[in-house]
Amino acid sequence: MSHLVIAGKEFSSRLILGTSRYPSPKIMLEALKESETEMVTVAIRRVSLNDSSHEGHLKLLIDQGLKILPNTAGCYTAKEAILTAYLAREALSTNWIKLEVIGDDETLFPDIPELLKAAEKLISDGFVVLPYCNDDPVTCKKLADMGCAAVMPLGAPIGSGMGIRNPYNIQIIREMIRIPVIIDAGVGTASDVAIAMELGCDGVLLNTAIAGAKHPVVMAKAIRLAAQSGRLAYEAGRIPRKLFANASSPIEGLVGS
Repeated sequence: MSHLVIAGKEFSSRLILGTSRYPSPKIMLEALKESETEMVTVAIRRVSLNDSSHEGHLKLLIDQGLKILPNTAGCYTAKEAILTAYLAREALSTNWIKLEVIGDDETLFPDIPELLKAAEKLISDGFVVLPYCNDDPVTCKKLADMGCAAVMPLGAPIGSGMGIRNPYNIQIIREMIRIPVIIDAGVGTASDVAIAMELGCDGVLLNTAIAGAKHPVVMAKAIRLAAQSGRLAYEAGRIPRKLFANASSPIEGLVGS
């Protein structure tokens, strides 16, 4: 099975996991290990970058050898997101950023004009930008053309668990752009991840589906296996859908024919 490549960096896992809302730090670490993820996202505005204690959130993740992908969650303007990205780069010595600019408190849908403005500025300043966006092919094409390292269209509203509500748009996005397409938001269970992979997505970013599960570590394993099987199915190439039945056994040479 091929690996995920973002901005020239190769990952054997196609899962990116969030690190919030777990029942405990211990369960979080066990779930991350079971998922075999190599990259986790951390909301810079919601963690203490100065906590160097043994149980500090960032320290726990770094000690596991995980790549930290800071995000701008909680930002509502391009200005806020840009300043948060600068803070992350200074504090964590990384130019990778998951760019979020939220436009609505209830749906948590992105503010596209502000997102495009922030992405353009951060790219010009040398950031590797992975933007959370809606499942609009035109928006994704604009983000790709300006130099984003990947696009991260939502499958459904953040935390909804509704899965991929518009697979047709995701397929169009996949066909329109050449950079990685990573489903971000809306995943509820393992089958949603398998569907994303079978549609040709390069990866899935999720948090609540694992952190909020009855047994997070077990769900992490299920989602890992779903990502692997879904990607293998995509690479294998599915049969075409047909309206009518098509016998799988040939009828030529049957007795009496």
